[in-house]
Amino acid sequence: MLIKASDAKSWDSCHRRVWFDNNPPPGFESVEAEGFEQLIIEKGNQLEQKYLQQFRERHQVVEARSVEHTQELIAAGTEVIYQGTFNKDGIIGKPDFLFRQASGAYQPADVKLAHSAEDKKPIQIQLGIYRKLLGTELPAIAYLGTGKTEEVGDEVDKKVDAFLSSMKTILASKQSPDVRFSESKCKACPYAEACKPIFEEKGELTLLYGIESRAAPGLEQQGFHTIRQLSEADPTAIVDVPYLKGLEKRQRAVLQAQAYLNGNFYQLRPLDLPQGTWVHFDIEDNPLTDSGQKHVYLWGFLKPNFGDKDFEYIWTDKDDEDREGWERFLAKVETYKSRYPDLVLAHFSPHERITIEAYAARYDMQNHPTVAWLLGDASPLFDMLPSIKASLVLPLASYGLKYICKHPKLVNFQWKDAGSGSQWSVVQFARFLETEAPAEREELKKNILTYNFDDVMATRMLELWLRSLDRKSALKSA
Repeated sequence: MLIKASDAKSWDSCHRRVWFDNNPPPGFESVEAEGFEQLIIEKGNQLEQKYLQQFRERHQVVEARSVEHTQELIAAGTEVIYQGTFNKDGIIGKPDFLFRQASGAYQPADVKLAHSAEDKKPIQIQLGIYRKLLGTELPAIAYLGTGKTEEVGDEVDKKVDAFLSSMKTILASKQSPDVRFSESKCKACPYAEACKPIFEEKGELTLLYGIESRAAPGLEQQGFHTIRQLSEADPTAIVDVPYLKGLEKRQRAVLQAQAYLNGNFYQLRPLDLPQGTWVHFDIEDNPLTDSGQKHVYLWGFLKPNFGDKDFEYIWTDKDDEDREGWERFLAKVETYKSRYPDLVLAHFSPHERITIEAYAARYDMQNHPTVAWLLGDASPLFDMLPSIKASLVLPLASYGLKYICKHPKLVNFQWKDAGSGSQWSVVQFARFLETEAPAEREELKKNILTYNFDDVMATRMLELWLRSLDRKSALKSA
């Protein structure tokens, strides 16, 4: 079976995924990219065509039709070869461009939507394979989404060799590789529905929140091979393992296993929720910008009395309106500060605070009074997630907002569009920017705003649910 340079992405994500790419399970013979993944492909193709047009304006560019045609073009000394194909020693590679140098040697190049190749192992491997197939000492070039270029040379040879060796072993096997579950990776995998039952039947420990793939082997060495076995364990009898050290973490692991099996949750301690006037806060941003800097196109708020009419937002269409949106956000925060002296800007996860820090640095406004207040010791920002993690053990594989809020035994709040999400929002915004039809643009914007409203309403309902737990806990102890 042939190894493709493009296999590097799936291989880096999961060895079972790359095995399924080459040995599709029943019903998955034709896997189509959807949603955000399809948008990434479209943006990548658009960027490739942009570079192709630039090169055609300055060079003789010929598109290769096959492996044989590629060799003919190389022999003819073609200045730039587009979509050249190589098949050598069971390895297939198709660099976007081959540039002929003065020496007569060809230099491979790929167009990548990424902002950097330095921390992208699949890109490094792919470019390294092109160098290997060409037999060149010239570095491969990555043309990045930011307009910059980076080179990949001999420093990635060991990664290439490790990839090729691993792929030979994987593809030679008639059985899919034994891998660990990862909620973040698995939910984005096209084979998730085929793969997850394998984990569930096995009782795979990494199905549990808080049990990392680096911790599971240590638990298995102590005889805890399944979730059921861990749920019946005495936490004091478990020996510390990497990424699961200390009695409290071991107790949580056992409770997490019990929660997984019985569908209940456990409260370990009272929740640390600040008093004051809560305004719920959530942002939507676009990571696929020409500048490489995320553009927050929507800053959303839900203020008292927390009804439909209490949803307020700041929206900007384009990257060049970015600073205007940021300054309008600061002005809105100042309005809330004046209106609510005990303001709590509640959000879920560190994303909102990190984004404010990034914008403050982007526009050199760390000393702006509102920014300094938002990020200072008396900050009104409150991330709900750490309090939840510290106090509760939930019957969930992930402690994401939707997982918690959608669960019928927890908050039981449902989004109007069940398929909406942060990546969904980016796709809708991209379609909004692309379309020129006013009615369609308005509908797309309305859908995004509805989603953002649901997000801030979800954190409001989550707040109420958490406070109800504390009240029940107080009554029990009274």
